[in-house]
Amino acid sequence: MSDYTIEDYLAVPYRLVMEAVEGADGEWHRRASYPELPGCTVEGEWAVDVVDALEILRVEIIERMFNEGRAVPVPRPPLRRSARVDMARLGFTKWLVDHSRLESG
Repeated sequence: MSDYTIEDYLAVPYRLVMEAVEGADGEWHRRASYPELPGCTVEGEWAVDVVDALEILRVEIIERMFNEGRAVPVPRPPLRRSARVDMARLGFTKWLVDHSRLESG
């Protein structure tokens, strides 16, 4: 096992793949996966919901592998910088909400 902590493993930037796939019902669905992380695939109707569910599954898989002492794939080093709030982007989003161009909530 490496010297990485669980926080390090959770900070690994895995490659996310999103695709539209036709289901057995003939309807189109969204499938998102982290192909570098075994078993980390989610399918659903809405892309945003699928990515949210994928992120939850990613954390569960990494925590399970770590706690079981199994090797967690590390295709690239963990990100070391903390997430910073981009005030310019938030300002533009606030402007969209204030001018009724985007709904809040």
